[in-house]
Parts: sequence; C-alpha cells; structure tokens
Amino acid sequence: MKQQITILGSTGSIGVSTLDVISRHPERYQVFALTAHSRVDELFQQCAQFKPKFAVLGTSDAASLLADKLRSHDIATKVLFGAAALCEVARDADVVMAAIVGAAGLAPSIAAARAGKKVLLANKEALVMSGQLFMDAVSENNATLLPIDSEHNAIFQCLPHDFNRQQGGRGVAKILLTASGGPFLQRDLSTLGQVTPEQAIAHPNWVMGKKISIDSATMMNKGLEVIEAHWLFGTPADQIEVVIHPQSVIHSMVSYQDGSVLAQLGNPDMRTPIAYGLAYPERIDSGVAQLDITKIGQLQFYKPDFERFPCLAIAFDALRAGATSPAIMNAANEVAVQAFLDGKIGFLHIPELISSVLNAVENRAATDLETIMQQDSLARISAQQFISRVK
Repeated sequence: MKQQITILGSTGSIGVSTLDVISRHPERYQVFALTAHSRVDELFQQCAQFKPKFAVLGTSDAASLLADKLRSHDIATKVLFGAAALCEVARDADVVMAAIVGAAGLAPSIAAARAGKKVLLANKEALVMSGQLFMDAVSENNATLLPIDSEHNAIFQCLPHDFNRQQGGRGVAKILLTASGGPFLQRDLSTLGQVTPEQAIAHPNWVMGKKISIDSATMMNKGLEVIEAHWLFGTPADQIEVVIHPQSVIHSMVSYQDGSVLAQLGNPDMRTPIAYGLAYPERIDSGVAQLDITKIGQLQFYKPDFERFPCLAIAFDALRAGATSPAIMNAANEVAVQAFLDGKIGFLHIPELISSVLNAVENRAATDLETIMQQDSLARISAQQFISRVK
C-alpha cells in the first residue's frame, strides 16, 4: 500500500523538496493533499503533476481560481479553502509534512498529531508555541513525530535508537545545534543598522523562504530551534549549546557523558532529512549528491556572539521563562520580520521589538490552545504599536 501524503505548505521550499523526493519513489508514496496560502499558479502546476485528491488554499477567491484552472484541464482534484480545511486534510492522510511557516501551521500540525498520524515537523513554530500541548497530543494519540529541520533531524540520527524523551539520559551530556551564522557573521557591527532585506535574505549556504532567511540572519531561527530541541528531546536549556559552523556540513551533534561526540554530516540540502523522515527507519535515495569529504578542506566552529545576535539570547530567556513566553516571542518576531521586509523598520529594530513585546504582554500559563492563540494575538497588537512608534 502506498503511503498517502499531505503536504502543508507545498509551494514553499520544504514542500517543493518533499515533492521532489516523492517523485523519485512513486511505488512508495502518493500525494493525498497539497496546500498553499495564495500561490494559485504554483499549486496548479503541482496538482497537474501529482493529481492529489485535495488542494487547499487560504481564501475562497484563490480556491475559485484554482478550481477553474483544474476544471479546464480535466483534473479531478477537489479544491477547499480555509483553516478548517487544512486541519481536515491533515487528519485524513497517513503522513503529514508540516511545512507551513509560522503560527498558521500550528492548528493543522496539532490536528495531525491528535489524529495519530505520522507527522514530519518542519514547522518549528508549532512546538515553540504549544510545546507541552503538542507533545501531549503526540503521546496520547500514538502519533509519530519526526523532526525535519536539518539540525533536529541530525540530532535524531545521532541519538540512541531507544532514546526516550520522558526518561532522558541514555548517557547524553548535551546537544550541540550548529548554525551557519547567516550572511552577517563577519560584518562590522556598526553597519548592521544599514542592512537591507535583500542582503538579509541572501543566505550563504541554504536556499530558503524570505521569513526563515531573515530569521537566519538574526539567528532567531536558531533560537526557535533551541526551544524546539527542548521539547523534541526533553533537554533543558542548560544542556543545549549553539555552535556557529559556517560551512553547514555538520548539521548538529550529540555529546555523550563518556566524551564521545556523534555528528551527522551531509551536503546542505533539505531533501536528505525529508527522505529520512519519509522512509524512517529505512533510508532511500533523496537525490542529494554524496558528500565528498576530501573537498571540504576545513571545518570551522565558533561560539555565538550575543551582541551580534541578540535574538538568540532572547530565545534562551524565553525558553527559561516558559509558559506562553515562547509563543509571545514567536508572534513578535513574525510581525517584526514582515515589517522589516516591508521597509517599515530597520534590521536592528527586530530584537528591540521582540524585547518590547515580551515586556509588555503578560506571560500566562499555556494550558490550552485558545490561551496560546490569545497571547499570540496580544503580542501582534503590541508589535504593531512598536512599529507605529518607529514610524
């Protein structure tokens, strides 16, 4: 039986890479549903190639456009729209690639977990926002959760096969999350205020969407990954270390109590962790070229500079504060990144805005999804107030 796959966010970089891996193994996988927010033309091309049962868009207008295009080409894919439809297609597949960027990906990701599905988590914000709620949904419904972020996938590969996040231990001393350092690792600190969006999205190693590229430039992306690692692997903040590794060849490491350090290496291509997640515990062809170690030359490692990357320090503080603090931080960051891309604030305003919002919005207990989303909303309002003051 072919596994039925839903890809949440199929027109983004992770979604496109997932479809590439799936296309290499038609005997194993069949696309059940594809989703996008508003990219009608891209989603149409994907539907024409993979013939999913469902396609989901963010608005009724976009859905109508896609339905008309599919009908004119005799493609039988049923078109849906809205948040409820995302949750529906997440519940009905065998495997869900959760690749919607930001808070918008939380509801369908947790819906898949509650339905007991195999969830391939590329949406780090879901765990950042809902942490314990998400992990409870996984365990209570016998869902399978596999990390797709290259760093967390690497850690997963380096951990013992019998590792249990509730029990912890297994000789693990700490987790080492590698970070490229982004495009401004060596840039003069005094010039960061003049950074443009075009410069910030020009990542030296990875081809990613605009939001995650900005997060890489500020290293908030690594901060989100620290929080995600805490929940995925049951690891306290003091046992998670960030190491800057500009070559992006070592994707992360696990340090053990006996002095051993296990690392996962590979070319910087997201198809490797995607293929590992799809086929786990097997390994299949991902389309990624084999790593030629002899051509690497030199691997470099540095401690992160919190003056250069204040967002990383903010994330560690939010993790230690717990409750809804990470959700508030995430919402503020999403607004800040979009404002920077829109030219409303400068690059250095991003950490200022996030800190301002964390101070302004009450940190409440994350007892349910409604509370989390309320705090998310309050954080966005506070963030907009900050932007208006900058203007």
